[in-house]
Amino acid sequence: MQKRELLLKGALLPGGRRADILIAEGRVVHVGVGMRAEKTIDCTGLLCLPGAVDMHVHMRGGKQAYKEDWRTGSMSALAGGVTTVVDQPNTVPPLTTAGVFAARVREAASACLCNFGVNAAVTPAADLEELWKAGALAFGETFAAPSSYGDAVAMEDLRSLMDRIAALGAPLTVHAEEILPGDDDSLSAHDTLRPASGERKVVEKIGAMRPQSLSLHFCHLSSAASIDAARGSVEVTPHHLFLSRERFGPTDARGKVNPPLRTEHERKSLWSHWDSIDVIASDHAPHTLAEKSGDYSAAPSGIPGVETMMPLLVAEAYRGTITLESLLEKTVYAPARILGIGAPGFRKGCRADFALYPKEASPIKSEHLHSKAGWTPYEGMDAAFPVIVIIGGNIAFQKEEYAARRGAWLPGHGYICSGDTYVHADTAHL
Repeated sequence: MQKRELLLKGALLPGGRRADILIAEGRVVHVGVGMRAEKTIDCTGLLCLPGAVDMHVHMRGGKQAYKEDWRTGSMSALAGGVTTVVDQPNTVPPLTTAGVFAARVREAASACLCNFGVNAAVTPAADLEELWKAGALAFGETFAAPSSYGDAVAMEDLRSLMDRIAALGAPLTVHAEEILPGDDDSLSAHDTLRPASGERKVVEKIGAMRPQSLSLHFCHLSSAASIDAARGSVEVTPHHLFLSRERFGPTDARGKVNPPLRTEHERKSLWSHWDSIDVIASDHAPHTLAEKSGDYSAAPSGIPGVETMMPLLVAEAYRGTITLESLLEKTVYAPARILGIGAPGFRKGCRADFALYPKEASPIKSEHLHSKAGWTPYEGMDAAFPVIVIIGGNIAFQKEEYAARRGAWLPGHGYICSGDTYVHADTAHL
């Protein structure tokens, strides 16, 4: 059945131009003035940006559904202007076989309100070739050091796994860390035991091992030196850009994350490398406040962030620190290019995923957010949250209301359809 036409009237585009955006069949038909459609949204006073692609989230679900599930996680994504999320494979159980992978996609397809991809785990026991055929969008987050729910892969094993992934033509994403012995009993100790110097060393080592044909992506680098050392695409998180360990009490586990929050000096150094950063991704890793409020050493690492990523960065663009064009490159176009998926945008034929933002920022309040985590480390910081979000030419979120329509599954380029019906009828490789 043909989708109805939608007109975004008088939208403010990133370059300052105001235009009408005509959408039909889920795609941009024309950007100009004076057009009509069956349905019109008055965009007066609203900034229109393509929907963000967050290529690093942990949607939990399954045995971890008390922390987050695909519905609440995707609600958070939409409320933050993210229309595509990419789930990481350190689930319970990890995504090491095609069967477990297919179950994860079924779980997502039954509840996710935004577009989604799912990555496959990288371990010596993982069936990489079958996972690629099953639809893995990329391989990894691959752990060079252990993290919450993720076991480390030895360097000698990683070398051969990289060769196999390169032969498939698939992207590989890596969590680069080095862990030193000691008591992890405070934020400063966490920083010391997972040092920025160790991160840089592992980045250099993996870069030197990289097969020439491999598409290598480094997740959540936390130091300027690591960015300088990277031989591959570079991802940085909002929490490493906006938060330092000095913002928290010495044993406040709400600031515990891997890689650790660094000093205020290092945080500012990351901003000085803005132009060298390829991707901003949230590393949305929700844990309950109860889990974060106990003994520091036992508290899990991770910070919720898919809902606050774009609003924080849009507010930063309003302040003039960054340009909207550079923001879109890092949150829409580069992640889509690395993953090999079509990016939403303003050109004719682009997927019509958009978020409409007010021109004013307001303080973040945890009670207004949608993650099951129920808390945010960005409490009180200024952010500009979208008021309307559109996916495939359909309104998915407006004034705190969500459409019932589910998002599309985006399998990787190795996907071979087996006739399985676990994919929702509305999904497609876009």
